[in-house]
Amino acid sequence: MHRPAPTLMDVARRAGVSTATVSRCLNSPDRVIEATRSKVLEAVRDLGYSPNFGARVMVARRTHTIGAIIPTMENAIFARGLQAFQEELRESGYTLLVASSSYRAEVEEEQIRSLVARGADGLLLIGHDRDPAIYRFLETQGIPVLVAWAFDRAAPLVSVGFDNRKAMQALAENVIGLGHREIGLISAPVKSNDRARERVEGIRAAAQAAGLPDSSLHLVETDYGIETGAEAFAQLMGRDVRPTVVMCGNDVLAVGAIKQARDMGLDVPGDISVTGFDDIELASVVCPALTTVHVPHRAMGRRSAMQLVQMVEGTTPGQPLELATSIRMRASLGAPRPDA
Repeated sequence: MHRPAPTLMDVARRAGVSTATVSRCLNSPDRVIEATRSKVLEAVRDLGYSPNFGARVMVARRTHTIGAIIPTMENAIFARGLQAFQEELRESGYTLLVASSSYRAEVEEEQIRSLVARGADGLLLIGHDRDPAIYRFLETQGIPVLVAWAFDRAAPLVSVGFDNRKAMQALAENVIGLGHREIGLISAPVKSNDRARERVEGIRAAAQAAGLPDSSLHLVETDYGIETGAEAFAQLMGRDVRPTVVMCGNDVLAVGAIKQARDMGLDVPGDISVTGFDDIELASVVCPALTTVHVPHRAMGRRSAMQLVQMVEGTTPGQPLELATSIRMRASLGAPRPDA
């Protein structure tokens, strides 16, 4: 026989307090003395009581949930930033709902509409590239939205992130400064991915500034993954003109490139240098350790959460915030051999 769910009144009766005290204990525990709070929480546990958030939403017109749509959960690119984002949201009393679009625009659109329909108070999106119709939809819904992992002060949405083009250009300048003239690029498809596109453009800008011809850049576009990175590296090495360095759009692709170089009997960086982007944990444990762009993932996650909560609660319309990246020079990058 199905037992009815315990109510606020049941908890109050068990703890010997008023329903107002139970409510205050659950919503503002710092306003209740410890002895009473312990008694109420013990009753909550004993009865298996769960607050009726639906009723609270009806009153407050707020669910205290934030939706985040990331491109993938298959590797650690977004993990550290999202963890910090969730920790900061929790401190502010919000719950995080996460969805993954698999880098597919139509899936992201579907998830945006679904999270809005489920009452998300705000949304975190990755990058600025999407159909303008989605921006119009979000504007009509009045849902605060913030973009991370990219920074563009002129974009329609507030962003807390970094300049992908500038960050990769700085790394490319170091690469070229070591003497590399034939540069391989392994990137995610640049269509509908502003982060990937800006990183490729950053390398092009550095090459042009150094007087290198367009033909000195050898680009392969592929999906993010260790195996796809390995396949793209093999493709570059099979061309008539071999690069002396392979610059990858993220660390996952770069680890695949290093793995393939080893399988092909190539020394890194003796025969070929490899660089990445992101500085996820994998970058420092792969052998040789990976030269890469360090992204302040945790600071970005924290600041994004703080900003989005303020936007939801109406304390600020949101302010664009650019965070600095830095270069981590490690063993995978060296000067090209004189005979290369």
